[in-house]
Amino acid sequence: MNTAIAAVSVRFAAWLPGGRTKAGPSLPQILKFSPSPSTPPFSRGIPFSILVPYEVIRSESNISVGITTGRCGEALAQRVGSGTFNDVLVQRIGDKNVAEAVKNILEMASRASLRREILQTDFLTPPVLKESISALEKLTDVKAVAHGGYPQAERCRISIGNTEIFTTAPDVVAALSISGNFEFEHCSHGDFLGSIIGTGIVREKVGDILLQGKRGAQVVVVPELTEFLISALNKVGNVPVSCQQIPLFALEYEPPRTKSSTTVEASLRVDAIASAGFNISRSKLVSLISNGDVRLNWSPVMKNGTILKTGDTVSVSGKGRLKIGEIKTTRKGKFSVELIRYL
Repeated sequence: MNTAIAAVSVRFAAWLPGGRTKAGPSLPQILKFSPSPSTPPFSRGIPFSILVPYEVIRSESNISVGITTGRCGEALAQRVGSGTFNDVLVQRIGDKNVAEAVKNILEMASRASLRREILQTDFLTPPVLKESISALEKLTDVKAVAHGGYPQAERCRISIGNTEIFTTAPDVVAALSISGNFEFEHCSHGDFLGSIIGTGIVREKVGDILLQGKRGAQVVVVPELTEFLISALNKVGNVPVSCQQIPLFALEYEPPRTKSSTTVEASLRVDAIASAGFNISRSKLVSLISNGDVRLNWSPVMKNGTILKTGDTVSVSGKGRLKIGEIKTTRKGKFSVELIRYL
């Protein structure tokens, strides 16, 4: 076991600037228990403290590794944590923006573990949340808990801390009720979000917004902004509103209403499928993509020819969102696509 740990540590030392080693061509080959060279060697829960438990002494010519009685110095761990170690954990993530966000959260996890403290992220989009939890589960020295205010929340914060001190989940989200007379003016999710952001709050500080029809909406936010919103948010659209803090158990969640339809297209390009789903012309959708108003899985669509797959979520500013359901190939070689439109 000591030999294996030393081998891992030597390999990590080689990744530091100026380091050299003869420990082998790749880390997966060093860790014999790794299922395959393409599988991250940390998939079975390797403690961060085991991966870097040695002191590395660098000189101009080589690196020597010596056993220490505790964890590495924080500076060394941060260097390792922010380099190749995190690259391995995020290398399978296709979306570059998501991968970068997850990498930042992994760096936060290494700081939380080494400093023995609990840190929180802002509210994360569903793709970043999913990939972050998946990556953090591979580190047994770190405990991560998602908070969205209610079990079905889409946007959540993650509390990250050393497993030895993370005994209870901290209160890191709060709920507000936004009340007004919306009987004669219907306000959408975008209207409420726009009014909240219009007070100067950035999107990452706001979680889910639960519409309540004529009564208004409930919103999940970071606790430190509740008093500010209570005093600053006084109108949504043209409707005067008042805000008050409510307990999380008072959140009234209802599954979103949806309507399913099917379209047959020659390709699975986002401009073809989304134009059919939102019932707008293809040229209009291309213009919306150019303006940054179309998102795929919460990330801006950069190319009209982006290919969609089952499970993808496409949203258009002012139009709502839809989910790609089952995809079948017709006898003529076209694609029959189930579209699930959120109402």
